[in-house]
Amino acid sequence: MSERSHFQRSLKRLAQDVLRMGALVEQSFRLSHQALFERNLETAQHLASLDKRIDGYYHQIEMECVTLMALQSPVAQDLRLLSAFMQLVRDLERIGDYAEDLGELSIKLFPYPPHPCMPEVELMSHHAQAMLATSLKALADLDAIAGQTVKKLDDTVDDAYDQLYQTLASQRDIKGVVEPILLLGLVIRHLERMADHATNIGQRVSYIVTGQR
Repeated sequence: MSERSHFQRSLKRLAQDVLRMGALVEQSFRLSHQALFERNLETAQHLASLDKRIDGYYHQIEMECVTLMALQSPVAQDLRLLSAFMQLVRDLERIGDYAEDLGELSIKLFPYPPHPCMPEVELMSHHAQAMLATSLKALADLDAIAGQTVKKLDDTVDDAYDQLYQTLASQRDIKGVVEPILLLGLVIRHLERMADHATNIGQRVSYIVTGQR
């Protein structure tokens, strides 16, 4: 096998690992959603072990990218792909971290009755999950247009965050409800950041395909 063929096989294997990592992150996000909105504490307890697997993929992929860059002298297009992989697995790793944090927040929120704004928070979570799914599908298909559409979806999540933040901020002075309000403030902030990272992934897919940032 030629050196070039070996390199292409390594790239293909690397891309498959990135998508496997993405599938784990999607699973983690789904579990955090169940923990929060179905008040399922059993799923919350699975998130830590899932995050360890995600972190394992992150370190493995990052090391493989560095090795291929150092040893194979990739051409410009391949270098762009490896660079984008290194960046987008960081985004995936952060989404996984936030999902684990959401599981912990769900445990802290469990003793309190569900807040009236939970349906809006749940919708925000659905939108952020849809953004992640769209960005990963764009990555699997190397679809630059789909990658760019994720940014438009981000506006919906940002608007929801702004409205929910104002609602929660206006309730912080109500006696007896400070802790759940603060916890929900963290929940919506995490969801907003998860959506931002999904947007980043979509943008990186577009960069892989077009070479334009």
